Amino acid sequence: MNLQIFGTKKCNDTKKAQRFFKERGIKFQFIDLAQKSMSRGEFNSVCSALGGMDKVIDTERDEYVNVKYLLPEAQTEKILETPSLFRTPIVRNGKNVTVGNCPDVWKAWIGK
Repeated sequence: MNLQIFGTKKCNDTKKAQRFFKERGIKFQFIDLAQKSMSRGEFNSVCSALGGMDKVIDTERDEYVNVKYLLPEAQTEKILETPSLFRTPIVRNGKNVTVGNCPDVWKAWIGK
């Protein structure tokens, strides 16, 4: 299992995801979006797995105003520059991805 958790240290749902996997002894890589954004490849992979960018982006944030009227390529660039736009946590297990607190899905991933 190659597990990655993208989130921030201040996000309660990110903390819940980390606790879920720690309690089950499952190793994961934590990527703090406040420190380092996703790469373009990671972002494209996550969006593809979820069925679109709209599942990953928090359109309620004030910063979204600066993004929504841009062309798609410019949108991606601006989103990667503004990690506060991501809904968190983004939990990635290979090609499987969840956004938010999804313990039922995670249990299925680990077979418990």
